[in-house]
Amino acid sequence: MKQSSEALPIACLLGPTASGKTAAALMYAAAQASAAHARTVEIVSVDSALVYRGMDIGTAKPSAEERAAATHHLIDIVDPAEAYSAANFRADALRVTGEIVARGNIPLLVGGTMLYYKALTQGLNDLPGADPAVRAQLDAEAARDGWPALHARLAQVDPATAARLAPNDSQRIQRALEIFMLSGQPMSALLAAPRTNAAREDEAARYRFVPIALEPSDRGVLHKRIERRFDAMLAAGFIDEVKALRARGDLDPNLPSMRCVGYRQAWEYLDGAIDYATMRDKGVFATRQLCKRQLTWLRAMPERIVVDCCAADATAHAVAAISAVAHAQG
Repeated sequence: MKQSSEALPIACLLGPTASGKTAAALMYAAAQASAAHARTVEIVSVDSALVYRGMDIGTAKPSAEERAAATHHLIDIVDPAEAYSAANFRADALRVTGEIVARGNIPLLVGGTMLYYKALTQGLNDLPGADPAVRAQLDAEAARDGWPALHARLAQVDPATAARLAPNDSQRIQRALEIFMLSGQPMSALLAAPRTNAAREDEAARYRFVPIALEPSDRGVLHKRIERRFDAMLAAGFIDEVKALRARGDLDPNLPSMRCVGYRQAWEYLDGAIDYATMRDKGVFATRQLCKRQLTWLRAMPERIVVDCCAADATAHAVAAISAVAHAQG
């Protein structure tokens, strides 16, 4: 995206799940609040799960105390029965960032949904919107034949997309087939095409988004953190949280909210399809797979500032990197 030489630098603390983003963001906010020339930090969430109300434990949503320590935006803004897209995020994030800057405060973007970050910084591709009829047709076919069969069909029409998706990745397989059915073109080709909307010259050009990436020097360390955190979620009442969501009666496992990592596995368990131990193992595995995808996105950003999230002083290094970007705001 073309940016003005006077573009305002905005720090974006990105990283996979359990990499320590929240701790670093709050430490930076606290440091700014106690500085000689104190400036207020406001955090803008870059997370597709935190937008949903009533989904607190399984999303590792910042606690009430953490949210009281610094204002957080784009959390608890959507009902789980509703959809929220990358386009919605882009519009909301630009609006909120502009409001924070207008108040004279420091915006800090924090999260791990890399598609949201890409939409914010590079604009949106001209992909067709969701079509309930097409999705219902694909869901019916998947119920009859299984998602691996639909994955095989996707491999025939869009081999590039199919190659990067697991045979049971229902959400992404469905979306890729939906795009092909609506446009007649493979999603991989549409994503590679030049963006034709006004994204290049819009409000985002006012800012220079600077990615600071919390990445593990030893992925095994992060895997252990993920396992401990998933167990902590279970101990904190995650299954009861999903029970309460199911009890509403208007949610189903095909909704984007219920496809979030952990919620899908808990729903399966409550359906009686798998036992508790299997649910736990599948939840941990799915979270590790999410982590892998997040790292793949990050490593495709040569401009990122890398902080080893396995280091003992990772939080301090992340705070220093954020401070350097904020200092350039003047």
